[in-house]
Amino acid sequence: MIFDTHIHLNDERILENLDTYIKEAINDGVVRFLCVGYDVESSKKAIEIAEKYDEVYAAIGVIPTEHKQYELENDKTLKEIESLIPTSKKIVAIGEIGLDYYREKEDWIKEKQKKMFIDQIELANKYDLPISIHARDSLSDVLEILKEHKVKNAGIMHCYSGSVELAKEYIKLGFKIAFGGVLTFKNSRVAKEVLQAIELKDIVFETDAPYLAPTPYRGRLNEPKFIVETVKFAAEMLHFDRNQFEKATFQNSLDILKLTYEKN
Repeated sequence: MIFDTHIHLNDERILENLDTYIKEAINDGVVRFLCVGYDVESSKKAIEIAEKYDEVYAAIGVIPTEHKQYELENDKTLKEIESLIPTSKKIVAIGEIGLDYYREKEDWIKEKQKKMFIDQIELANKYDLPISIHARDSLSDVLEILKEHKVKNAGIMHCYSGSVELAKEYIKLGFKIAFGGVLTFKNSRVAKEVLQAIELKDIVFETDAPYLAPTPYRGRLNEPKFIVETVKFAAEMLHFDRNQFEKATFQNSLDILKLTYEKN
């Protein structure tokens, strides 16, 4: 059994054949998905999909790269996100939220992103929800904010790209480290080092579909079922029995998202 802890089933490229993609993934053992929003509209779509499919849960929030859509005045955007929470019991996390300095490095943008991040951490705490963190070229600042603004139910470091040392700092705060298709790339030395350095209890998996398809599908649209390749690769690298590895990391996903599993 596999839990995809970060997938964009709400992306138009996936939505075109959503039934097929989900059925194929389920047939390959992917039995749970966390569909992640990145702004108000995609969060609404994530909820809609989660309500339609028993296997799907939703995360809602505004990604830092969408800072232009985030209206600080009167906390308008935050109120829109919060208004969605009572609409569905399938909402299990706030995300994806965080900081992204990859393309925009201006101080005023960084400060706005930090405000967005803290706002949504507080929202997660208000509703006892974990968070899904997007951090690009910003892991030190993200860590500093998490230390100053404790997340009651921690969460998942989505598409983690930092060092072993930083990973262990996040783990101390209760976060799980998510590995996706990048792990399988030949040049992904750091991701492999992190995987080998942390404990099994701290590992979860994701596709980030339709992005970052694993080897041997690199460069293609990442389909939900492709997560199987990443999990298989990791189990082999760590010399674990694949079935036991899947079972353990599936349970890690349930634990961090405060879920239980009942076979449909």
